[in-house]
Amino acid sequence: MTLNLDPLFQPFDLGRLHLRNRVAMAPMTRNFSPRGIPGEDVVAYYRRRAEAGIGLIITEGTVVNHPAANGYPDVPAFHGEQALAGWKQVADAVHQAGGAIFPQLWHVGAVRKEGMEPDPQVPGFSPSGLYSPGKPNGKAMTREDIRDVVKAFGQAAADARALGFDGVEIHGAHGYLLDQFLWEGTNQREDEYGGSMENRLRIVVEVIEEVRRCVGPDFPIMLRFSQWKMQDYEARLAHTPDELEAFLKPLSEAGVDIFHASTRRFWEPEFEGSNLNLAGWTQKLTGKPAMSVGSVGLTEDFISGTFASEKESVERSGLDELAERMANHEFELIAVGRALLQDPYWLQKVKDGRLDEIKDFSKSALGKLY
Repeated sequence: MTLNLDPLFQPFDLGRLHLRNRVAMAPMTRNFSPRGIPGEDVVAYYRRRAEAGIGLIITEGTVVNHPAANGYPDVPAFHGEQALAGWKQVADAVHQAGGAIFPQLWHVGAVRKEGMEPDPQVPGFSPSGLYSPGKPNGKAMTREDIRDVVKAFGQAAADARALGFDGVEIHGAHGYLLDQFLWEGTNQREDEYGGSMENRLRIVVEVIEEVRRCVGPDFPIMLRFSQWKMQDYEARLAHTPDELEAFLKPLSEAGVDIFHASTRRFWEPEFEGSNLNLAGWTQKLTGKPAMSVGSVGLTEDFISGTFASEKESVERSGLDELAERMANHEFELIAVGRALLQDPYWLQKVKDGRLDEIKDFSKSALGKLY
């Protein structure tokens, strides 16, 4: 089968952002930065993907400067002299290889458990002290806590611009802090940050506005959001296109330039009666570029370990349908995750038609930084 993958390899321009193609490396947590400092192995890891033709690198989640932001061992920080020096080397290496790079700015919220670095005594912070509906963890945030977190995102974004990054992605998905405010199941507040969708959006809007204030009008801001949460794959913030529009409009107006709509399988329609996925609906409703993501290039479902049917070819795993959707401008960008962990040269092999050289994703790829 011959695939016409030209839509993936068209340049993308948005203001000051210039990408050589429409393919991004999705943010994926890697636990290879002791004391939160990315080293030479991290530099080489990102350089390798940029050298192999990826247009935009979105880094693994990097924690902002707040005592409770981190929830996992050896994940990188985006604050402090040593960590920022390491990220400067990463950005320079990606640029030298012809790629662009955004750091993903992250606060894990109630996912954090006591005992985690850098301060083992600090509990998880969240809207209402809940990890998931009915499951307490950590402390409910005060208004002062919220202000501190908003400022931390703004400072990280300012540092990203000063280091020469091409933009930033704000992590508002998957049941982490900002998403915990968005999700009714974890936001039981009775003040201006809880209750209605407008109120639950407030902290995310404030973060975007603070980031915009800190980086100026021409620095790209991407927001990653999702319906699903790692606490509940069936959770939904919007059940209809109208609800999704009400969710997206304040975020767009606050200053989001690109929406990264995270789904587990990019080919699945978001709402009944339309083939559009979440990114497709997002781009249609906002008029702003959207990035899709979800099992691109995989021959196995990364959550359950298998497709509904038997294992299939690389072509069936999404490349033909992906190219068609992008040719129709349903969404402008596509993020690839685990396929790039398995093989940093995945995109080059796809471009050259060397699909037979692509190996299936193996969980062993998670245990190394290559």
